[in-house]
Amino acid sequence: MFSLVNDRKAPGKELRKVVVETVADMMNTDDKVVMLEADLGGASGTTALLKTHPDKFIQCGISEANMVGVACGMSSLGYKPYIHTFAPFATRRAMDQVYLSGAYAFNTINIYGSDPGFTVAANGGTHTSFEDMALMRTIPGALVLDAADDVQLEWIVREVAKSEGVHYFRAGRKGCRRLYEQGSTFELGKGNILKEGKDVLIIASGQVVNDALDAAEMLEADGISVEVIDMFTIKPFDKELAIKEAAGKKAVFTFENHSIIGGLGSCVAETYAEEGVCVKFKRVGVEDRFGQVGSADFLQKEFGLTAEALYNKVKETI
Repeated sequence: MFSLVNDRKAPGKELRKVVVETVADMMNTDDKVVMLEADLGGASGTTALLKTHPDKFIQCGISEANMVGVACGMSSLGYKPYIHTFAPFATRRAMDQVYLSGAYAFNTINIYGSDPGFTVAANGGTHTSFEDMALMRTIPGALVLDAADDVQLEWIVREVAKSEGVHYFRAGRKGCRRLYEQGSTFELGKGNILKEGKDVLIIASGQVVNDALDAAEMLEADGISVEVIDMFTIKPFDKELAIKEAAGKKAVFTFENHSIIGGLGSCVAETYAEEGVCVKFKRVGVEDRFGQVGSADFLQKEFGLTAEALYNKVKETI
């Protein structure tokens, strides 16, 4: 069960700290949990594990594909490896190893792809990933998760340890606004209805879910009733909810910090096309562009991922 915070402007805990502290806590009770890093321990904070759990932390250096191979080898020996690097390096750079050494070989790896989309900020286009979810969706049996805040991220980190396979979760490193109350729980493969509405449906994922709620409030002020769903599980995708909640709506919008190609927008479009759902539909995300250098706030505006941009898209469409 989940509940929303009263003040959605309040910041949550830094997301990188959530991952490190949660993994460290799991290490205290499970000898099989290990953490592998690709020379980003200072940026991610995972080097703290060298002090608290030195026998359960492996620094693999700037060799992401090799890190995946090491993790898969450890999985074959019964360990539960967590690995971290930038989202593009965990996916497109190491795709072959994740696919073959991980999924095809029936090994288990829990992958934290950090700073996806505009959250990469000044690291620029080479470190930007607008395609990571699209790539990971193609891996048979993989879990693909897009955390909305620190509370949901902590739940994800703990939950993925309960099953086998390739598990990919994406989130920034720094803090973002909190959405859920502490102690909230979720269900893999199920979306969360955060706000009811009868005119428009917005299906969002990741850090921009809070922005989707902001846009909904702006639209409500204009007399447009808006429903908002947090679809944090991209794969497996909650087709049933997406279909059910589209009924009677004037339009459906997806909103994501990802390319409109292959991510959340594609999940919904594919579902509606296959199931014969007839509704006006618009994908709001990054439109066939590379990343660039800038602050996170600047890039969020540059790529049209703000509440104001979503508000304008809805008004234009309906």
